[in-house]
Amino acid sequence: MKKQYLDTIVVGFALFAMFFGAGNLIFPPYLGVVSGEHWILGFSGFIIADVGLALLAILAAAKCDGDISKVLSRSGKKLSIVLATAIMICLGPLLAIPRTGATTFEMGMQPIFPGFSPVLFSVIFFGVTLVLTIKPSKVVDIIGKYLTPALLVALIFLIIMGIVSPLGDLNQPARIDTVFAEGIGQGYQTMDALGGIALSAVIILSLIQKGYTEESQKIKLTLYAGFVAGIALVIVYGGLTYLGSSVAHQFQGVNPSDINQTALIVNITEQLLGKPGKIVLAIIVALACLTTSIGLVSATAQYFTKLSNGKVKYETIVIGVCIFSAVVANFGVSTIIKFAAPILSVIYPAAIVLVLMTLFNDKIKNDNAFKGATYVALIITILTVISSKGVNIPFVNELPFHKLGFNWVVPVVIAGIIGSFIPSKNKKDSEI
Repeated sequence: MKKQYLDTIVVGFALFAMFFGAGNLIFPPYLGVVSGEHWILGFSGFIIADVGLALLAILAAAKCDGDISKVLSRSGKKLSIVLATAIMICLGPLLAIPRTGATTFEMGMQPIFPGFSPVLFSVIFFGVTLVLTIKPSKVVDIIGKYLTPALLVALIFLIIMGIVSPLGDLNQPARIDTVFAEGIGQGYQTMDALGGIALSAVIILSLIQKGYTEESQKIKLTLYAGFVAGIALVIVYGGLTYLGSSVAHQFQGVNPSDINQTALIVNITEQLLGKPGKIVLAIIVALACLTTSIGLVSATAQYFTKLSNGKVKYETIVIGVCIFSAVVANFGVSTIIKFAAPILSVIYPAAIVLVLMTLFNDKIKNDNAFKGATYVALIITILTVISSKGVNIPFVNELPFHKLGFNWVVPVVIAGIIGSFIPSKNKKDSEI
């Protein structure tokens, strides 16, 4: 029992660190600034879209033995492969992994060594990631036992300093009209709900290596680890959002879109801790981004190794992902975030729908319910993104819950209900 308890803590800490990366560090303070005195409302939306959905994703993935393809499978074989591949590419070399390297450079290295080459830094950062990821069975222990405790200590120290010596009052008006929806949107940007599906594979592999081979054991310990990670995330997110709210008065008259999110947390840390704050922040950022990079590289490599039926080796994919991510990282955090937003807006709702429906897998007998809900989620979100780019598609803005960022919910529910009444001809339907 003692071993099980300790293993759960180690795995939970590792999961927290793999979740807590670039976006998790820069989005909450920005949310605090734009939410002002309503920072708790914005924080609530952030927690729902981040921790809440991530825990549900972990539960769904645990039920499917950490296989992202199984989570998505009832939407149809072809669509599930397309969705799973899109998710892993976003979590992998296209968006999330490069963002870890870019954020570490902009927030950790550049403030201390302004003349350091970003290209050289990318090579070093992803070289370290490569070395620590090449053996998949060691990933969780490296992160959970050694890197996470250091990360938590540094983060909690910064937050306590901000509470003891606040940088301003929390009575500033909100800078935006839809605080809760902004929290949801910032929560989307962390990609943790998608990460929950993918990282479960890394967690389950670690549990198997520790001797937990029974299905019930793996599911139970994965869930427990998820709750450990969730509690740590809520505490840290709350503290970082509070810090952002405490400096909201410094941004009066500044357009929210003009606030540099990486510069914001650098500025807060320097105000709290002076010049040594740059070093503290560098440690926080390096640990946060490195642990996330390791976890996501491992998860991406495991997925594509399985997708190729072992024809492409895990080690080969790890090397390829690290090289590609090092190149993309040089585009910078702001460019990566802007590029990521529309892609995530399309993928996220469909993934959420399938995660939620997978939780009730045994109750929903008809695959057409999954297909109808998933296709409608994709259609509505694609049209919403197109509408946001200036193309006039009025009805998507008139759907229920549009202002909260959930205009896809009602159409998805209706499509799922209609789909459940359409007879599924045979199991080959699932390949459509």
